[in-house]
Amino acid sequence: MMSSRALSRAPITAAAVTHVASSLLTVQTNGAGFVDITGETAKFIAEANAQDGALTLFVRHTSASLTIQENADPTVLADLATVLNRLAPESVGWTHDTEGPDDMPAHVKSMLTATSLQIPVLQGRLALGTWQGVYLIEHRRRPHRREVVLQFLGGTR
Repeated sequence: MMSSRALSRAPITAAAVTHVASSLLTVQTNGAGFVDITGETAKFIAEANAQDGALTLFVRHTSASLTIQENADPTVLADLATVLNRLAPESVGWTHDTEGPDDMPAHVKSMLTATSLQIPVLQGRLALGTWQGVYLIEHRRRPHRREVVLQFLGGTR
Protein backbone atom coordinates (compact mmCIF):
# COMPACT_ATOMS: atom_id res chain seq x y z
CA MET A 1 0.00 0.00 0.00
CA MET A 2 1.34 3.43 -0.94
CA SER A 3 1.77 6.08 1.72
CA SER A 4 -0.24 9.27 1.21
CA ARG A 5 3.07 11.13 1.60
CA ALA A 6 4.17 9.70 -1.77
CA LEU A 7 1.43 11.63 -3.56
CA SER A 8 0.91 15.34 -3.94
CA ARG A 9 -1.24 17.46 -6.22
CA ALA A 10 -1.09 21.13 -7.06
CA PRO A 11 -4.19 23.26 -6.46
CA ILE A 12 -6.82 23.15 -9.21
CA THR A 13 -6.80 25.95 -11.77
CA ALA A 14 -9.74 26.55 -14.06
CA ALA A 15 -10.04 28.26 -17.43
CA ALA A 16 -13.06 28.86 -19.60
CA VAL A 17 -12.75 27.94 -23.27
CA THR A 18 -13.02 31.44 -24.64
CA HIS A 19 -10.60 31.12 -27.50
CA VAL A 20 -10.03 28.75 -30.41
CA ALA A 21 -6.89 29.37 -32.46
CA SER A 22 -5.91 27.25 -35.45
CA SER A 23 -2.98 27.14 -37.83
CA LEU A 24 -1.52 24.83 -40.44
CA LEU A 25 2.15 23.92 -40.02
CA THR A 26 3.86 22.75 -43.21
CA VAL A 27 6.90 20.53 -42.68
CA GLN A 28 9.28 19.66 -45.51
CA THR A 29 10.93 16.36 -44.63
CA ASN A 30 14.22 14.99 -45.95
CA GLY A 31 12.96 11.42 -46.06
CA ALA A 32 12.48 8.87 -43.30
CA GLY A 33 13.18 10.14 -39.80
CA PHE A 34 12.10 12.42 -36.99
CA VAL A 35 11.55 16.17 -37.42
CA ASP A 36 11.47 18.19 -34.19
CA ILE A 37 8.46 20.53 -34.32
CA THR A 38 8.53 21.53 -30.63
CA GLY A 39 9.77 25.06 -31.32
CA GLU A 40 7.13 25.78 -33.97
CA THR A 41 4.46 24.33 -31.70
CA ALA A 42 5.56 26.57 -28.79
CA LYS A 43 5.70 29.56 -31.15
CA PHE A 44 2.08 28.91 -32.16
CA ILE A 45 1.03 28.86 -28.50
CA ALA A 46 2.81 32.18 -27.89
CA GLU A 47 1.27 33.81 -30.99
CA ALA A 48 -2.20 32.58 -29.94
CA ASN A 49 -1.72 34.35 -26.57
CA ALA A 50 -2.65 31.05 -24.96
CA GLN A 51 -2.87 30.90 -21.17
CA ASP A 52 -4.51 27.64 -20.00
CA GLY A 53 -6.14 25.03 -22.22
CA ALA A 54 -5.22 22.28 -24.63
CA LEU A 55 -3.28 22.05 -27.87
CA THR A 56 -4.27 19.42 -30.41
CA LEU A 57 -1.91 18.47 -33.23
CA PHE A 58 -3.17 16.41 -36.17
CA VAL A 59 -1.09 15.20 -39.14
CA ARG A 60 -3.07 15.08 -42.39
CA HIS A 61 -1.34 12.03 -43.88
CA THR A 62 -1.43 8.22 -43.67
CA SER A 63 2.31 7.60 -44.03
CA ALA A 64 3.58 10.09 -41.44
CA SER A 65 2.78 10.42 -37.76
CA LEU A 66 3.36 12.37 -34.55
CA THR A 67 4.99 11.48 -31.27
CA ILE A 68 6.27 12.95 -28.03
CA GLN A 69 9.71 11.56 -27.26
CA GLU A 70 13.03 12.32 -25.60
CA ASN A 71 14.76 15.35 -27.06
CA ALA A 72 18.14 15.11 -25.30
CA ASP A 73 19.83 12.02 -26.73
CA PRO A 74 19.46 11.51 -30.51
CA THR A 75 20.26 7.80 -30.17
CA VAL A 76 16.75 7.37 -28.71
CA LEU A 77 15.25 8.47 -32.04
CA ALA A 78 17.64 6.19 -33.94
CA ASP A 79 16.61 3.22 -31.79
CA LEU A 80 12.92 4.05 -32.24
CA ALA A 81 13.40 4.12 -36.03
CA THR A 82 15.10 0.71 -35.78
CA VAL A 83 12.15 -0.71 -33.83
CA LEU A 84 9.60 0.66 -36.33
CA ASN A 85 11.61 -0.80 -39.23
CA ARG A 86 11.70 -4.19 -37.51
CA LEU A 87 7.95 -4.11 -36.85
CA ALA A 88 7.10 -3.11 -40.43
CA PRO A 89 9.95 -4.10 -42.76
CA GLU A 90 9.80 -3.48 -46.51
CA SER A 91 10.74 -7.08 -47.32
CA VAL A 92 7.49 -8.73 -46.15
CA GLY A 93 5.89 -8.90 -49.59
CA TRP A 94 3.04 -6.47 -48.96
CA THR A 95 0.02 -6.58 -51.26
CA HIS A 96 -0.22 -2.77 -51.39
CA ASP A 97 2.94 -1.63 -53.18
CA THR A 98 1.58 0.77 -55.80
CA GLU A 99 3.72 3.66 -54.54
CA GLY A 100 6.81 1.58 -53.87
CA PRO A 101 8.11 -0.93 -51.32
CA ASP A 102 8.22 1.65 -48.49
CA ASP A 103 4.55 2.68 -48.82
CA MET A 104 2.73 -0.10 -46.95
CA PRO A 105 5.33 -0.24 -44.15
CA ALA A 106 4.80 3.53 -43.78
CA HIS A 107 1.06 2.98 -43.31
CA VAL A 108 1.70 0.33 -40.66
CA LYS A 109 4.18 2.59 -38.81
CA SER A 110 1.64 5.42 -38.88
CA MET A 111 -1.00 3.09 -37.43
CA LEU A 112 1.38 1.98 -34.65
CA THR A 113 2.22 5.55 -33.61
CA ALA A 114 -0.26 8.45 -33.64
CA THR A 115 -1.88 10.83 -36.09
CA SER A 116 -2.91 13.25 -33.34
CA LEU A 117 -1.60 14.44 -30.00
CA GLN A 118 -3.04 16.55 -27.22
CA ILE A 119 -0.78 18.60 -24.97
CA PRO A 120 -1.98 20.60 -21.96
CA VAL A 121 -1.10 24.29 -21.97
CA LEU A 122 -0.48 25.77 -18.52
CA GLN A 123 0.31 29.42 -17.89
CA GLY A 124 1.03 30.00 -21.57
CA ARG A 125 3.46 27.10 -21.99
CA LEU A 126 3.30 23.56 -23.30
CA ALA A 127 3.17 21.24 -20.27
CA LEU A 128 5.92 18.99 -21.64
CA GLY A 129 8.43 17.31 -19.37
CA THR A 130 12.07 18.40 -19.27
CA TRP A 131 13.24 15.85 -21.84
CA GLN A 132 10.13 15.74 -24.05
CA GLY A 133 9.94 17.03 -27.61
CA VAL A 134 7.20 16.92 -30.24
CA TYR A 135 8.15 15.18 -33.47
CA LEU A 136 6.68 14.55 -36.88
CA ILE A 137 7.82 11.11 -38.05
CA GLU A 138 8.32 10.72 -41.78
CA HIS A 139 7.88 7.05 -42.65
CA ARG A 140 8.66 7.31 -46.39
CA ARG A 141 12.21 7.22 -47.80
CA ARG A 142 11.88 10.20 -50.11
CA PRO A 143 11.21 13.81 -49.00
CA HIS A 144 7.61 14.89 -48.52
CA ARG A 145 5.70 18.04 -47.68
CA ARG A 146 3.59 17.25 -44.61
CA GLU A 147 0.82 19.27 -43.00
CA VAL A 148 0.10 19.39 -39.28
CA VAL A 149 -3.04 21.12 -38.02
CA LEU A 150 -2.45 23.00 -34.75
CA GLN A 151 -5.47 23.99 -32.67
CA PHE A 152 -5.56 25.60 -29.23
CA LEU A 153 -8.74 25.64 -27.13
CA GLY A 154 -8.74 27.55 -23.87
CA GLY A 155 -8.28 30.90 -22.24
CA THR A 156 -5.93 33.66 -23.39
CA ARG A 157 -3.84 36.36 -21.75
